[in-house]
Amino acid sequence: NLRHTSLSPSSSHPITPNPPSFIPPNLPRESMIEPQTLLSTLPNGIRVASQETYGQVCTIGLLSECGSRLETNETCGINHMMELLAFSGTSGGKSGTLSAADFQTTMENLGGVSFASSSREQFLYCADVLRPNSEKAMTLLADAVLHPILDENTINDAKQVIEYQWMDIMPEIRVGEGLQMAGYGKLDGIEQQLGRPHFCPLEALPNLTVESIQNFRKSYLLNPQSMVIAGAGIEHNELVELAQSTFGHITPSKMNSAKASKILPSTYTGGDYRLSTPTIDGFVRVALAFPIDGWHSQDLVPACVLQTLLGGGSSFSAGGPGKGMYSRLYRQVLNRYYWAESAEAFTSFHNEAGLLGISGSTTPDKTNDLTQVLAEHFMKLVVEDVTDEELSRARNMLKCNVLTQLESRLVLFEDLGRQILTYGKRETSQDMCAKIEAVTKEDIRNVAKKAVLHNPPTLSSVGATIDNVPHHEEVKRWFTRM
Repeated sequence: NLRHTSLSPSSSHPITPNPPSFIPPNLPRESMIEPQTLLSTLPNGIRVASQETYGQVCTIGLLSECGSRLETNETCGINHMMELLAFSGTSGGKSGTLSAADFQTTMENLGGVSFASSSREQFLYCADVLRPNSEKAMTLLADAVLHPILDENTINDAKQVIEYQWMDIMPEIRVGEGLQMAGYGKLDGIEQQLGRPHFCPLEALPNLTVESIQNFRKSYLLNPQSMVIAGAGIEHNELVELAQSTFGHITPSKMNSAKASKILPSTYTGGDYRLSTPTIDGFVRVALAFPIDGWHSQDLVPACVLQTLLGGGSSFSAGGPGKGMYSRLYRQVLNRYYWAESAEAFTSFHNEAGLLGISGSTTPDKTNDLTQVLAEHFMKLVVEDVTDEELSRARNMLKCNVLTQLESRLVLFEDLGRQILTYGKRETSQDMCAKIEAVTKEDIRNVAKKAVLHNPPTLSSVGATIDNVPHHEEVKRWFTRM
């Protein structure tokens, strides 16, 4: 009966005329203070960071310095596997035994959703949930982290998922993986940490067992000295109490104490990654990159401004203000060469190093031309200053992107956790915007010179026909003529 029950246009769940039994009141304006990042440390060393948003929903979770760079040949792909197993259910704790379906149903009944992601250096678990249910959600999340279901059946199911993922993995991901593996190639025959694959190779699946996953979790994921509990949209003292009650009992193990010796700095080598495989659209992806410094470098902000200045994207875009249609790669590549399907600048940062590059796609017969165009734009950055107009536009656009992203509760949560893990503190948006505004043309050119003039390039190409993509030595000669 539509008089009593109707359907939301975005959901199949009925909307009843009766309001929920409890609706959190909005705070009066005079009781609100400007949100600030607050940081505390539990007795066991876990750091707790939060920032208020005064909303009815909060995002809470855990970040840990656990990533694929810590894997070995025997544990290759284990972080990818752990991400798939993140919410496979609980085998104990206050939640008891819950299957994966029961876990998701319980979280949904709290008005929440859960997420997990892994990278080369950090692992993240979080829940986005109605604020009055934050305590129940944190308990559920903690049980998923501390008491997951890890058995042969669950792991075999995850292995099948990985096999399916490789069947339709995006070529852009393959290109990015190739850049890392070629850019940080083997030294003296030994694989470097930043050059290890992040996504589990199919040949590594047989090595992943219940025991190997449990040992890796104990060694790296559950080290209180390397963990941050973060919250966006929750009162700080409340989050500290929740963190203490759910994670305060964790103590460092003997496996944790050996962790520091496992993190080995990687050295940029440059190289060439070529993968001949069909793509769904028939285009070949090509990326050219050079090394830049990592998260702790003075060049971090100038490199981000440079990436924004180059900009780019796909040849087809809806356009509009703020879409980057006036960035250099749009104006000088996508609008100039009919055969350029895409061209986009990118950066990737890690603790000690990073990559600055340009990727593009085109038909197989134009890959040599595309690679030359990408190289020319790197050379242009070295020999010419960017214009005042370009620099002003890039600085403003980067500030706009940073501030707009931080309006998202999920992004704010992630920013809180990752900055505390990386720097031990969180920089305010005002300080970040001031650093962006302070970037000069000389800073941009210095970043480009440091990257291009003293290092070999890294080239990565993926497509059905890559014979026309120039090889590494040829591309390297282009730059030695400068």
